[in-house]
Amino acid sequence: MDDYIAISLLNDFIFCPYSIYLHNVYMESDESQYHAAPQTMGRIAHKTVDEKKTTNGKGDLVSVSVCSDEFRIFGKIDLYRYSSKTLIERKYQLKNIFRGQIYQLWAQYYCLCEMGIKVEKLAFYEISTNKMIPVQLPGANDREEFVSFLCMVRKYNPSSDININVNKCRHCIYCNLCDKNRIENVYI
Repeated sequence: MDDYIAISLLNDFIFCPYSIYLHNVYMESDESQYHAAPQTMGRIAHKTVDEKKTTNGKGDLVSVSVCSDEFRIFGKIDLYRYSSKTLIERKYQLKNIFRGQIYQLWAQYYCLCEMGIKVEKLAFYEISTNKMIPVQLPGANDREEFVSFLCMVRKYNPSSDININVNKCRHCIYCNLCDKNRIENVYI
């Protein structure tokens, strides 16, 4: 499983590929060194799912590990409702839905399909507003895009140059620990 990709890293890769390298470097460290308010709120919001304390229908899947040998990805789903055959990814707040978040949902979808679970609907659930946001199932072109993206993730080399995006860097939890920029983090 050396080349399997964690689903949780897909959005991070789009934000900044180097952040995944930094995450691996600092993952054994105290999170208070780099976690900011948004990550703390996200972790708290996810706690009910991770501890399987969320309200769900009988037999729904909550915080279940998933894997796809075809795509060589693994992770966890937040919630799958059998009654509506809906895969739901919970987020504390969604001002925008980023492509990486869509990739995460697609990855979970592909894993469930490979595991023989029928998924007919995808959605994000915004906890802060109690709002369900439907997402279209991926089509053939989306699948090609997803496969291409996974290839790009696998080929990434952390020693290569990165494009510095000042706005992204300022909001990166690893900003003050990053050796590729000299930008101050907004969370200080």
